[in-house]
Amino acid sequence: MVTNTVAGGIVLEKLGLIEKYLPTEGDYADAEYEIVFRDYDSGPPITNQMMAGNLEFGVMGDYPLIVNGASFQATGRNETRFIAVTGYNRQGTGNGIVVPVASDVYSLEELAGKRISTPVGSASWGMTLKALRDAGLDGEIDIVDQSPPVGVANIAGNRIDAHADFGPWSEVMEFRGTGRKIFDGSEAGVPTFHGIVVRKDFADRYPEVVDAVLQATLEAQQWIEEDPMRAATQLSEWTGVAKEVLYLYLGEGGISTLDATIKPEWVEALKYDHALLQDERNIPDLDFEAWIDDSYLNRAYAASGLDYAADLERMVIPIASNPELEPAQVWFADNGIVGYDSVAEMIAAFRDASAEGREIYATYVYDQLSGIKMFGKAAFLSETPDGEVVAFMKRADSEAFIADNDGRMIALSASDEEALAMK
Repeated sequence: MVTNTVAGGIVLEKLGLIEKYLPTEGDYADAEYEIVFRDYDSGPPITNQMMAGNLEFGVMGDYPLIVNGASFQATGRNETRFIAVTGYNRQGTGNGIVVPVASDVYSLEELAGKRISTPVGSASWGMTLKALRDAGLDGEIDIVDQSPPVGVANIAGNRIDAHADFGPWSEVMEFRGTGRKIFDGSEAGVPTFHGIVVRKDFADRYPEVVDAVLQATLEAQQWIEEDPMRAATQLSEWTGVAKEVLYLYLGEGGISTLDATIKPEWVEALKYDHALLQDERNIPDLDFEAWIDDSYLNRAYAASGLDYAADLERMVIPIASNPELEPAQVWFADNGIVGYDSVAEMIAAFRDASAEGREIYATYVYDQLSGIKMFGKAAFLSETPDGEVVAFMKRADSEAFIADNDGRMIALSASDEEALAMK
């Protein structure tokens, strides 16, 4: 269900992509393959299963990846290799902190003295630790260990003050109308990504099989990028995650970038994360040079006719008012994704369609300051006297804009029913 991992998991399974590339000649002429997929709601159980010899490959987020590599190296017997990335956000969006939609909390500082839940050991947990440190709130907020489904349910039931989670859970809560994001992972200043690790003993014995898994992953990434709306719809049927949430991640200008290369920026982030984990959890040392191995990925790129060096250099970073992206979109049930030249035009089209009784799946806008894509109903929409509308992720930013421009805050829906941020 984790959006950044689908190209290394559910897409491979449902489209039968690994089978396409498995070796069948030479030493593998008489090979028989059995591929088993297992689903976990966070990374640590995957490492436990790999250490027990029950899994050869694992797909997980940045912090769990580090624990995986360090835990294996500490045994002195078995090791893993970090071999590819399945999806990333350079700024850290995907991790986020959400409060119940009716909460009167709108900033991290307002959580002082309250409780926040998160899957301990996950990427969102690491983001939370850094965010609290940076805000001078270390030790002032009680952190509770909760899995994503439990945290999401507690937000909906107003049983926890806040919940921090990895993608797509923050956006799931926004889409359902149960939660409101008060902190985005980009504010922590550390990238977030998910990747693939493999047991070294397996990779040494069957390198061609590792190559096959990575070729399949590259095809899965291409399949998603070819038609994000199709992919979001199909993935929704497979995972149960709303297609509207999946498109927010995988569509044009979305939260996730599907790129398998292991960039220098990811290595730097992993080393920072490792230092934090050693401080907080006393995890073992990690020899990064031994652990990171992109040789398999280089071969998979070559076999797929792709340019590894070019992708390694490419970095997608959200920017405010990106001229290459339409400022707003509506996903109509009868007409698909439609883009608009301004947020104001999108709102007008949304209201007209609503009045006509047309079904609308979702609306999408970008935060005016960061360029992060978000749901229109989760944005604070500010209108100037001349009719210009800009979107903000945070209420304080919207209020500052209004004060500077003699504006007002408006709802997406004329009836206010669709204005999640206004509640």
